[in-house]
Amino acid sequence: MKKILMAIGTIVLLSGCTLSIDGNDYLGKQPNFDLEDFFVGEVTAWGIVQNRSGEVVQRFIVDIDGTMDGNTLVLDETFQYIVGDGAKTRVWRLTPQTDGTYIGTAGDINGNATGKAFGNAFNFVYEMDLTVDGTTYKVNFDDWFFAMDDDTLMNRSYIKKFGLVVAEVTIFMQRQD
Repeated sequence: MKKILMAIGTIVLLSGCTLSIDGNDYLGKQPNFDLEDFFVGEVTAWGIVQNRSGEVVQRFIVDIDGTMDGNTLVLDETFQYIVGDGAKTRVWRLTPQTDGTYIGTAGDINGNATGKAFGNAFNFVYEMDLTVDGTTYKVNFDDWFFAMDDDTLMNRSYIKKFGLVVAEVTIFMQRQD
C-alpha cells in the first residue's frame, strides 16, 4: 500500500511540473498578433527568469532592433542583466513558410525553431544549450507571446528538461516607435 501511495504522489507531483497550452484556444482572440508588424522597429523588453522553486535568478532588459531582410524578419537583441548573467546578444532570423508557420534560427539555438500564430497568441518552440553556473544543459523552450494591444506583448517561456518545466521566463515587450 505504501508503494502505491508513493507512486500516486510521484505522478501527482510530476503532473504539476508539466504544461500544455492549446493555441487553438486563442484563435479569433483580439488584438490579432502579427509578428512582422510588432517587431519591425525598436522594441524594449523587461524580463525575469524563475527557477522551479520560484526564485528570481535573472532580471534583464532587452533592446530589440527588428528589420526585414527580404521576407525574413531579423531581430537583433542586446541583453543587459540586473540580476544573474546570460547571453549578451542574439540575432534571430525568422522566415515565414507557405503554411503560415515560421522557421527561426539563431547562433545559440540547436537546429530550427518553429513558430505559429493563433489569433492574439504566437507559439515558438526550440532547443538550446543553456549554460547555468558553468554547466551546459540541453533544454527545450516553449515560448508563448500574447498581444495585449498593438504596442505591447507579454511573453511566457517554459524551459523544459525531459518534458518537465524546470524554469519560467516572464517578459513584457513594448514597441518604442
